[in-house]
Amino acid sequence: MTAPHLDPGRKHDFVFLIEALDSNPNGDPDNGGIPRTDLVTGQGLITDVAIKRKIRNTVALFNAVEKRPGYEIYIEAGTALNSQHERAYHEGGATSKDSAQQWMCKNFFDVRMFGAVMTTGKRERWAGRVQGPVQLGFARTIDPVTPLDVAITRVTPTRVEELAAWNNPQPETKSDKEKKSNAKETEMGSKHIIPYGLYKGTGHFSAPLAAKTGITSDDLAMLWRAFTLMFEHDRAAARTGLSLRALHVFTHDDAFGQVPAHNLTDLVTATRQGDAPARCIDDYTLSDPAAADLPVGVTLTTLARPTASAPA
Repeated sequence: MTAPHLDPGRKHDFVFLIEALDSNPNGDPDNGGIPRTDLVTGQGLITDVAIKRKIRNTVALFNAVEKRPGYEIYIEAGTALNSQHERAYHEGGATSKDSAQQWMCKNFFDVRMFGAVMTTGKRERWAGRVQGPVQLGFARTIDPVTPLDVAITRVTPTRVEELAAWNNPQPETKSDKEKKSNAKETEMGSKHIIPYGLYKGTGHFSAPLAAKTGITSDDLAMLWRAFTLMFEHDRAAARTGLSLRALHVFTHDDAFGQVPAHNLTDLVTATRQGDAPARCIDDYTLSDPAAADLPVGVTLTTLARPTASAPA
């Protein structure tokens, strides 16, 4: 018997909590890479695009080893999208936009799960538009965050000429400005972080759309597996402190749902204890949705559960 959260014929709404400690969970490229924030409330933000990127990367890591057919990634670094959907014609023998779209859904995990717009390049090689059954919203911190710009130094310059100029000072006839720009022994840099943030996000799975793209129980198992491990192989110097702290999946007993999604996602709450700024998950009181009176026809599966932080 298929576990409720793995049934593609049923509607799923899910809630997740992401913890960020001394990290930059999602930099804003239009603002120098500083962590994204709501300019009015000061709350931190993580875009749906950033989360789906981590899921895609994790699925690609799995499939590099497991090599399961149907789990390629369409939107992947270093690959042009036109060449991806043109493969439906060259490799899949597609003769129309519809048959090309079927081939793309069959072969690419992220196309059938998240959807794709494949109407670029030559019109006769289009694969159409797929509306994905899984949709994510922005994750938002419970409390305002304080982005920090941390200065760092490096013990060596970038160019040989800079170090040579430092070790062999130019004659005094050179202007001070030139000497300063040409001679370097070290380099300065910066890291953008937030000291702490607890983000809450939601996602939704549409069974009718899943039927159109061909989602299977194995696909849902891959989604949840990648979701729970998406930070484990995405570490970088500016984001070593990211953790998935909770993942709760609410499953309805049919394809269309028993209650509106917000009735379920609102059951997952985090309330800060006291007035001091939060610096770990223990600074919050977290609700347990399993203890709530779930509506008739809704099942809860908890795939990641908050645990207390280790003693300092």
